[in-house]
Amino acid sequence: MAGDVRLRQEWLSLLEAEFEQDYMDQLSAFLRSEKASGKRIYPPGIEFFAALEATPPADVKVVVLGQDPYHGAGQAHGLSFSVRGRQRIPPSLQNIFRELHEDLGVSVPNHGDLSGWATQGVLLLNSVLSVEHGAAGSHQGRGWERFTDAVVAAVNAGESPVVFMLWGAHAQRKGAKVDSDRHCVLLAPHPSPLSAHRGFMGCRHFSQANAFLAASGRQPVDWSLSA
Repeated sequence: MAGDVRLRQEWLSLLEAEFEQDYMDQLSAFLRSEKASGKRIYPPGIEFFAALEATPPADVKVVVLGQDPYHGAGQAHGLSFSVRGRQRIPPSLQNIFRELHEDLGVSVPNHGDLSGWATQGVLLLNSVLSVEHGAAGSHQGRGWERFTDAVVAAVNAGESPVVFMLWGAHAQRKGAKVDSDRHCVLLAPHPSPLSAHRGFMGCRHFSQANAFLAASGRQPVDWSLSA
């Protein structure tokens, strides 16, 4: 897959060994086969690694782990929980914005594009980086999880202290090996309407993240998103 990858050099240096593994060749062959059969895959291939493109490893301050991309047309663009442009804001993201407003008083934005967070050092990483149209979870178990585990491990091993926001059981399993002595690990239920009322609402993760960053000598995140 390495020859097809558009990935900034800083990440490629950290993850080069992954691209030499058989599982990545198998994943690449699977994706090519799916596309050749006429299936619609989201996000576009050029955006599979958009989260890594937007946030260089040395800049990572916060990691937000999602599961897999949105599977509706025009939604996914490579950043977890984020939707492009004027797409309808999904329910989980609505709850994230609601909690952010309650926590920090930030105005609820009228769009769901989280690129403004990514450029400040918020790594919006899904566990699986592609999906078939209308088929949630369709690319799970094909190798992406192993690759994104390597991304989490690389951030965990980095020199700077980082906040890991682990929302829901899936994210918490993926972040289980994060060194909580060096990093700030924040746990809460998933922001989905099915579980947000069990403790995501009121978790105050955004203010806790900024307090940790400031105490660590790092610039807090401006969580507001312009219209």
